[in-house]
Amino acid sequence: MTFESQWEWAGAVHLHAMCLSLVNSALNGIFSAMEKPSSDAAESMTSVPPLTREELHFRRIDMRGWRRSDGLFEVEGRVTDRKPHEFKVPNGTKVVAPNAALHDMGVKLVFDDNMLVHEVFAFTDAAPYTDCLTAGETLQTLKGMRIAAGWGAEVTRRLAGANSCTHLMQLLIPMGTTAFQSLTTLRMERPDVLNDAGQPKKINSCYAYAAERNIVMHKWPTFYTGKKQQETI
Repeated sequence: MTFESQWEWAGAVHLHAMCLSLVNSALNGIFSAMEKPSSDAAESMTSVPPLTREELHFRRIDMRGWRRSDGLFEVEGRVTDRKPHEFKVPNGTKVVAPNAALHDMGVKLVFDDNMLVHEVFAFTDAAPYTDCLTAGETLQTLKGMRIAAGWGAEVTRRLAGANSCTHLMQLLIPMGTTAFQSLTTLRMERPDVLNDAGQPKKINSCYAYAAERNIVMHKWPTFYTGKKQQETI
């Protein structure tokens, strides 16, 4: 390689390096501008204070169902109320310590496989007033009642207002569906309950069991009213 060729080659390499440096510098400037918000945007982002929450009350509702050795069934509902701070009961002298139970009470129903209530028990481990301790006595009006459609409305009619403790009455309403859920496996072993037209009563009993939806299409195709699925060849 001649001297002139070497000089030209060195000059080309130097020019290429300068171009790469300029390109990298420009790209770094673009990316930095993209990553850093404008002063107005940064100010708006920092001017909004973070959202905070202060706990005021805690409530837990537990419901469980059992099969008994005597052939009957039980469902139990329990409500617990706590506050994270000291609480003086309105119109009373009781002061509840932070995180201590303000309410800790519940109901137990004993029923058979026909959903007939045999026994009713109430328990109160914590309550704001002394009179609350005897409020469960009025629940005996539910003995002999059947857990079925209209359960919630009938419970409310019998126990509303001064007829019972509001917390216990409100527990009893969802206890009806808990009792049904407890017997799900038992009912699956039995034939479908039909209405006067010979249609399973389960149809249209809730959203999933609507006559036009998939469950009815697969389980009771005769009563399916939705769109027929096209057969694939």
